[in-house]
Amino acid sequence: MMTEIYKQNLLIGEEYQDFVVERLYEIGLAVISYSSKRYQNIKGENKNGWEIKYDRKFRETRNLYIEVEEKTNKNNKNFVKSGIFRVDNTWLYIIGDYKTIYILSKTQLQRCYKKNRYKIVQTLTSIGMLIPILVVDKFLCLKRIDIVNK
Repeated sequence: MMTEIYKQNLLIGEEYQDFVVERLYEIGLAVISYSSKRYQNIKGENKNGWEIKYDRKFRETRNLYIEVEEKTNKNNKNFVKSGIFRVDNTWLYIIGDYKTIYILSKTQLQRCYKKNRYKIVQTLTSIGMLIPILVVDKFLCLKRIDIVNK
């Protein structure tokens, strides 16, 4: 069962996904999203294979939070694979905020996790690794989109 906080964060994430879809369309990249939970669980978030995540804290922490496991409720016994380890059609991992969008390789992020190079953190409902923005900008970023206010 989903908690109210999980539902709120889900809505915030979905709104951010719409923002990213608009920005990508402006540069000629159209996202074909799946609406139903069934298709999202079977296929992935969208036909393109692009996972889109909102990281509202990375400017403050100077790290991107890359999720690897999650729970929909802190009272659930076990974490399940998610983020870069979710089994679906994802090959690109798009993460950022309303000022900067980073496009990263899911495979490369999985390698980073397996090499145990970055700090692993756990909350009540999530496990992830923190990758410094300097590393992302210099070594991991396939494309960075800086949003210019119009």
